[in-house]
Amino acid sequence: MTTPRIEIELAKIEDNTRVLVGRMAARGIGVTGVTKATLGSPGVGAAMLRGGAVGLGDSRVQNLARLAELDVSPSRMLIRSPQLSQAGQVVQTATASLNTEAAVIDALDVAAAEAGRRHGVILMVELGDLREGIPVEDVDAAVGLVLGSTSLRLLGLGANLACQYGVVPDDVNMGTLTRLVEKVEAAHRIGLAVVSGGNSANLEWATTTDCLGRTNDLRMGEAILLGTEPLHRTPIPGLHTDAFTLTAEVIEVADKPAQPWGTRAQTAFGETPDRTGPGTGTGTGTIRQAIVALGRQDVDLDGLIPPVGITVLGMSSDHLVLNVGDHPVSVGDELSFGVAYGALLRAMTSPFVTKTERIGPWPSRSFPYVGWRAS
Repeated sequence: MTTPRIEIELAKIEDNTRVLVGRMAARGIGVTGVTKATLGSPGVGAAMLRGGAVGLGDSRVQNLARLAELDVSPSRMLIRSPQLSQAGQVVQTATASLNTEAAVIDALDVAAAEAGRRHGVILMVELGDLREGIPVEDVDAAVGLVLGSTSLRLLGLGANLACQYGVVPDDVNMGTLTRLVEKVEAAHRIGLAVVSGGNSANLEWATTTDCLGRTNDLRMGEAILLGTEPLHRTPIPGLHTDAFTLTAEVIEVADKPAQPWGTRAQTAFGETPDRTGPGTGTGTGTIRQAIVALGRQDVDLDGLIPPVGITVLGMSSDHLVLNVGDHPVSVGDELSFGVAYGALLRAMTSPFVTKTERIGPWPSRSFPYVGWRAS
């Protein structure tokens, strides 16, 4: 089979979705499945919908266009603030979007009117993580802007935490969101259908708090795809953590000195790596070193999980260098790796990595970079 490739077990993604949907339903919360880490794969999106997700979300209009090809037509949410230049594309591909800017809201209104559509808007509120979000004191004006539009409908309010500075969702910041929702409803005599409280990082709070408030939607990607929670990257009990496997081919195996020699400066990526860490033994003598045809153009090194007993020594654009120890590794062999979120995102985005989806236990099939179809 072609390498490098990332193999996707859709049944595990469906199972993870179903478990999380069940746990959230018990708390009165719906789950929007987020596909951005998989380049908007319709196969992954369909698995999330089979698992009970109420809709799908992605950060790119190109990915939402792929999701629009699904036989069913769920709600499709653009979860990054729309680019002003893409307002027309947004109303064509997304049923709703998360918004913070008045100029963009105006452009969406014009574009939706021209397209004869009604576009849903969720206004994002800044709760402390300092990524996207309208200051609390300015939310009322933004609400008035959407309510005064001709072709937009205000679905509700939302927030995002933990992505930029790791600010943890808790009763304090989430309580602020609930109070703001109630204030907006009272001031404008409306009901807000959606309170999109956050992402996979909200899981611990959502399952343990006694102050859930008005939150009734969470946008989940990492928890569904990888079975881990983003705050500490710990596995979530009852979920699959191996739905994705990255496989690449060994192109060199040799006994080499544990230490480089000669005058040293920066590497190709401006680093000054130390080769005396874990996996190099005492830092002297020789090690059994293998090179795999996998590089930073393909995957994020920090999120790559090697097989047990094999240590990553370094990575350049196109070479992954490993200490394979006593493993019987030969040129032409394939090695498989687990992936954390960053590695998954990079591998799915790389045109050099073949994406392979498998629904059931039968043999998998490979598909090109564009034009997903599940086996």
